Amino acid sequence: MPTMTPTPGATAVRQAVARDAKRLTRLVRGSRAYRDPYAAMVAGYRVGPDYIEAHRVFVAVDTGDPAGRVVGFYSLILAPPELDLLFVADGSQGRGIGRLLVGHMKAEARAAGLDRVRVVSHPPAEGFYLSVGARLTGTVSANPPAVAWERPELEFLIEDPAGFDRRARRETPVTGTLAESPGVHAGDECILRLL
Repeated sequence: MPTMTPTPGATAVRQAVARDAKRLTRLVRGSRAYRDPYAAMVAGYRVGPDYIEAHRVFVAVDTGDPAGRVVGFYSLILAPPELDLLFVADGSQGRGIGRLLVGHMKAEARAAGLDRVRVVSHPPAEGFYLSVGARLTGTVSANPPAVAWERPELEFLIEDPAGFDRRARRETPVTGTLAESPGVHAGDECILRLL
């Protein structure tokens, strides 16, 4: 199959709304990636309006379609930080939509102050996640009957736009005068936490 490149402006990302729930459920259940041995995992899966309200769910839409056809989506859970779902419609794969969604997710994670986002990957999707910057951190054990196989665990490290790494926290003693600071007395040692 030839590699397709996205046409500028052909796909946009917007926040999901409750009326997207049925479309997202169909996208999950209809995914070719979950056929055969993986079918049990999504057989009864439902992305409901309550899920959309509780999490940061964003959809990729085809801007050339008057109805704004949904061609992919992702869900970011903030606590603990995890990319819970990421799906691209079978007929839209290979157009850069998955990369677009991951880039959007990273920006959302950064805006939320996260420094990393965990992903428990569907085994066939591991290569995709590695190609968009995730790093392998381990393996999640099988959880039968729905998940009868081990899954790769990965994480995205989220850095700020200037390249400052929030994970590299350091404490530096500060000397000097802290005039008129309540509770601080001359000679007190203070720690400046650089975040």
